[in-house]
Amino acid sequence: MYIIMWKYEVRTNHIHEFEEIYSPNGLWAELFRQAPGYISTELLRDKTNSSRYITIDRWESAESYEVFQSQFRNEYETLDSQCERLTEHEILLGMWESTSNETR
Repeated sequence: MYIIMWKYEVRTNHIHEFEEIYSPNGLWAELFRQAPGYISTELLRDKTNSSRYITIDRWESAESYEVFQSQFRNEYETLDSQCERLTEHEILLGMWESTSNETR
């Protein structure tokens, strides 16, 4: 499994909209679901700071994510651009590969 994690500092007046777009059923997940190899998205909110979030996107492999990136680059960039106004900061925490052969 291949996991991509992002950390966001969300503008307080856009928290609800951010949660809708970045949720497991939001626009990002809808885009990802168009590609083979996508598994799931998880949205986590910091218990002590309600404007700080982490997303966890799960893919079958790094290769499946790379294929998605090449096939849906324009759609990805358009959605990313539309979402910029929702956040103060966005940081890629990392891209992780499972050390086992198990998938969820």
